[in-house]
Amino acid sequence: MNGSIRLATLRNWFIALAVWEICGRLRLIADGALPAPSLVLARFWRDRADYPDHILATLQGAGTGFLIGNLMAIIAGTLFALFPIAARLFRGLNVAIFALPPIAISPILVLTFSGMTPRVLLAAIGCYFVTMTATVIGISQTDRRMIDVVQACGGNRWTVLRLVQMRSAVPPILSGLRVAAPNAVLGSILAEFGGGGRFGLGAYLIGSLGRAEPERLWGIGLAATALALAAYGLFSWISNRLLGASRAISMATSPPPAPDLPSGLSRILVLIGSVALPFVCWWVVLKAMGTPSMIAKTPAGVFDYLFMAPSAAAAQGKLLAALAQTLPMTLFGMAAGLAFAFALALLSVLRPAFIRGFMPIAVVTQTMPLVALTPLLVLMLGRGPQVIIWITVSVTFFPAFVTLAQGLALVSRSGLDVVRAYGAGPMTQLRLVSIPASLPYLFAAIKLAAPRALLGVMIAEWLATGTGLGNLLNQSRGYLDYGMIWSIALVSVLVSVAFYQSVVFIERLVLAKRGLRPTE
Repeated sequence: MNGSIRLATLRNWFIALAVWEICGRLRLIADGALPAPSLVLARFWRDRADYPDHILATLQGAGTGFLIGNLMAIIAGTLFALFPIAARLFRGLNVAIFALPPIAISPILVLTFSGMTPRVLLAAIGCYFVTMTATVIGISQTDRRMIDVVQACGGNRWTVLRLVQMRSAVPPILSGLRVAAPNAVLGSILAEFGGGGRFGLGAYLIGSLGRAEPERLWGIGLAATALALAAYGLFSWISNRLLGASRAISMATSPPPAPDLPSGLSRILVLIGSVALPFVCWWVVLKAMGTPSMIAKTPAGVFDYLFMAPSAAAAQGKLLAALAQTLPMTLFGMAAGLAFAFALALLSVLRPAFIRGFMPIAVVTQTMPLVALTPLLVLMLGRGPQVIIWITVSVTFFPAFVTLAQGLALVSRSGLDVVRAYGAGPMTQLRLVSIPASLPYLFAAIKLAAPRALLGVMIAEWLATGTGLGNLLNQSRGYLDYGMIWSIALVSVLVSVAFYQSVVFIERLVLAKRGLRPTE
């Protein structure tokens, strides 16, 4: 069985490459904007002396950020699992980190720090959430009987953590590291893309954009993809060696579960603390760094820029006009990506062989850094709204598809047997049982897609269309308008958090009516 799957996968790859070669040689797509693989490889070979320094620089930022981000994530996840009140208090900060579009803070980090620091920080931020959530899940779901055995032998809380809970958390943590590894590569490239250093694949990509050489752009894009895919594959191999042959792809979609608190003053105080903590951390970090206030804007500085300064009305007008362009494209692209993901998830049930053949291509699209993907799509599709839609779909469909497919795969077999006994076909089984039972995973997919959709739109606006928040961010960086840069970062996070919380609210209403439990 495994041999036939591998053979089918190789056949699909061979067909795809053959079609690509023919289209490239005959210049059938956008008058040669999609060059043949042989031409891309030939250009890569001519440019081979350029790549080692750029790849090494990206790896240094991504590797250091990966270590720091995941170390902090495991420590934080352990604390959240052991002290539930901390999970509730830090919930606002965790959601903000989850919703943060990296491109929105890339210029801020480049302006505030020097050297490799912006790359390391952005790579660490990209790793934190997924590994932290995996750690909380792994520790929280430890078999209670194993804990009882250690406690019966005199083990204290820390002995239980060391001997039982951390070992139980190893599989989820390794699964989180697989996803975090390409995220670290993307974070490092985004910092380079924002102007952080001379070397790096992001810097190489930006320097090659105006040369009308699609073969070089495709070579850089595929090199970045290979780097991210190698990082993903490394931790997949480690996971398989330690845990067995499971190759399931796991995506963390929600912050750690928050405990129920007693009603009254304590609930109100924790809620206020959860909302205020991100702003407090923002202020403390800037004050600790001692960055000049002209560059590093505190929450009070952003408020003054948008509401109190003489130029506040003009700043508000620019920001609102850009937001009015970005929001519709984000919502439309996200809806299209979710629809595509839902269709693929249904196919995974109805036509498993098709999905097995499609999966390698899907993994490549997941690991290809957005800043590498965008110029390639611009070459083929131009600079209109269509490129934004394609980019948004490409960055949202895969994690949403994995989440939805997992939900459909976990539907109770007994429920399906009941409708089968009455002669229901596959489509009827999906409509009556599988889809309603997997609603929690549908909402999880929507929550996961929202920040990725905004990130995709802003990168497309920066590189391609010259509209929206992404373009305003790029212009503000050129004008050294620090107040606007910080305002865009804040607004992008608030938009993502507001959308996330709206989905959470709707999820609770819908699932409560159906007697189902939310995914968070």
